[in-house]
Amino acid sequence: MTAPIHIAVQTEDFDITEEISRLTSGHTDIGAIVTFTGQVRDFDDGRNLRQLTLEHYSGLAEKKLRQIAETARDRWPLTGVTVIHKYGTLAPGDQIVLVVTTAKHRQPAFDAANFLMDWLKTDAPFWKKEITETDSRWVEARGEDLHQKHRWGT
Repeated sequence: MTAPIHIAVQTEDFDITEEISRLTSGHTDIGAIVTFTGQVRDFDDGRNLRQLTLEHYSGLAEKKLRQIAETARDRWPLTGVTVIHKYGTLAPGDQIVLVVTTAKHRQPAFDAANFLMDWLKTDAPFWKKEITETDSRWVEARGEDLHQKHRWGT
């Protein structure tokens, strides 16, 4: 049986407990649940982040997130994958992304979650604009993010 994948791109907040329950309900073959929740943060560089605006191309974003999740499912023996990414205007402290992976054993769940985040940071079609007290700017992928992605190979 192929592990289920749940993908959502939304403005609404998500509830981690509900999403874990969605992925695990009725399954007794799951030995590991790994979650990653990303939050909007102020970068502590003196610019005082007021908000982060995320834009996306509807349909394309969901398709790309599904492709990345399917790649993870093909690489590791997962029992389920959830990827939720928010868009719109977010404030520091708001949740922005959730990745949940489940597997019979912990290592595949950890590796897949790590892989998913590395690829989401560089390949998910979202455009981020930081708005501070003094200016605004579009955010590019960092060199470190690209390095992390490439360690998984192509």
